[in-house]
Amino acid sequence: MSSAPAMDQLTGMRVFATIVDKGGFAPAATALGMSKTMVSKHLAAIEDRLGVRLLNRTTRKIGLTEIGAEYLRRCQEIIQLVDEADGRLLESHDRPRGLLRVNAPVTFSERHLAPSIAEYRRRHPDVQVDLVVNDRVIDLIEEGFDLAVRIGRLKDSTLVARRLAPAHMVLVASPAYLAARGRPERPEDLARHDCLIYAYSSERDEWRFADEDGPRTVRVKGPVSSNNGMILMQAAIDGQGIVVLPTFIVGDALRDGRLVEILAEYRPQDRAIYAVFPANRHLSPKVRSFVDFLVERFGGRPYWEP
Repeated sequence: MSSAPAMDQLTGMRVFATIVDKGGFAPAATALGMSKTMVSKHLAAIEDRLGVRLLNRTTRKIGLTEIGAEYLRRCQEIIQLVDEADGRLLESHDRPRGLLRVNAPVTFSERHLAPSIAEYRRRHPDVQVDLVVNDRVIDLIEEGFDLAVRIGRLKDSTLVARRLAPAHMVLVASPAYLAARGRPERPEDLARHDCLIYAYSSERDEWRFADEDGPRTVRVKGPVSSNNGMILMQAAIDGQGIVVLPTFIVGDALRDGRLVEILAEYRPQDRAIYAVFPANRHLSPKVRSFVDFLVERFGGRPYWEP
C-alpha cells in the first residue's frame, strides 16, 4: 500500500460514494460543495492508501471495478452508521432529559412553582425534577444546582439571570385591624402601628417607600417576625398588624377581602422574580426548556395579581 499523505478517511468515503451516486466528478463536486480538483484528490488518496483502483474512468463515464463495488458497499454501511450515531446524539442533546436540580424560595415554590411542575413534565416526560426549597442564597455551582429562582434585586454575579415576572410589593392589613387601630394615611404613620417583619429582609425594620416627592424610609416595629411569608400573611389576616408582602403571596387574600391594601400611593419598591443559572455557552435543553416554560407561565401580568 502507498504511504501517500493521508486525507480525512471518512470524508474520502463520502466523496467516493457521491461520485458513484452522481455519476461523475463534476456533479459530485457540486453536491459536496467542493472543487472538482479536491474530489479527485480524495479519490486518489483512497486508491493510493489501498493500492487498488476503485473506478474505471473513460472520457464519457465512470464504472466501478469489482473491488470498487465491494468497497462502495462497505463505505455506505459505515456512512449510514456514522450518520445514525450523529443523529441520535443530536436528538438526545436537543430533547430535554435527565435530572434537573432547582433551588427556589419556600413560599413561591409552595404556591406557584410546585403546581407548575406537573405541566412541565407533561411536556417533557424525560426530565426528572429535584426541587429543593429554602430562603437562603445558595452557591449553585458548589451545591450542584442547574438553576435557581430568586426574588428581589439581584447582586452582581457571574450567573446569568432571566426575568420571569414582576414581584409587586403591597402594604396590607386586615379590615379588623384597621377598624381597631385606624388606617395610616402616610408612611410616617406606620411608626405608631404594629408591623409584621420579614426576618430575612435587609430592610427588616426600615421600610422604604416612594412617591412623586421621592423615596422615604420609615422605621417600624411589631409583635411578630418570621422568615416565612405565609406565616406573616396569616398573622396579618388574624389582625396582628400591617405587613409588606408580594402579590404572589397575598393576591388571593386581597381578592376575597381577608386583607386590604393600604397606602397604595406609596407602594414599596417593586422587585422581580428571576431564573438564574451558571453562564454556559451551551445551555442544556433541560435548563432552557424549564426557563422558557416559567417565562410562559408567569410572564406578562401574572395570574396571581389581584
